[in-house]
Amino acid sequence: MTVPPNPRIGAPAPAFALANQHGEPVSLDGQRGHPVVLVFFPWAFSRVCDGELKDLRDGFATVAGSDVRLLAISIDSKFALRALADAEGLTFDLLSDAWPHGEVARHYGVFDDERGAARRGSFVIDAHGVLRARILSGTNDPRSLDEYRRALASLDA
Repeated sequence: MTVPPNPRIGAPAPAFALANQHGEPVSLDGQRGHPVVLVFFPWAFSRVCDGELKDLRDGFATVAGSDVRLLAISIDSKFALRALADAEGLTFDLLSDAWPHGEVARHYGVFDDERGAARRGSFVIDAHGVLRARILSGTNDPRSLDEYRRALASLDA
């Protein structure tokens, strides 16, 4: 399978369907009509990832508004993601990119073959499924709510 290194800003975002922490299917196409922010993170129950997800839990609605859908994706199983959601009170969808291992992360150009997990990458997708912004950061560098605020401004442009 040939996968582009990164989807291009202004192009349709790569489609996917994954199970959430409850085993329910969630697809990008099913979000049409709403802007979406995809948040790829390496692992559940890691210090930086957990802190970043708690920041999203506590502040994303004030940054994004109620119409924007937040979907967080890792290579963890739905069982680990359910345990994380329950432990941290996360109410947004946590999606399992476990099998085929990291396939969605690969399509978004954020899979790290050496570590076997997603890199920190976030993607803002408009209500029509078009990629509008990308936020990338290092393994130990959490993304801030201000970065999301700036990226979401691309929806108004």
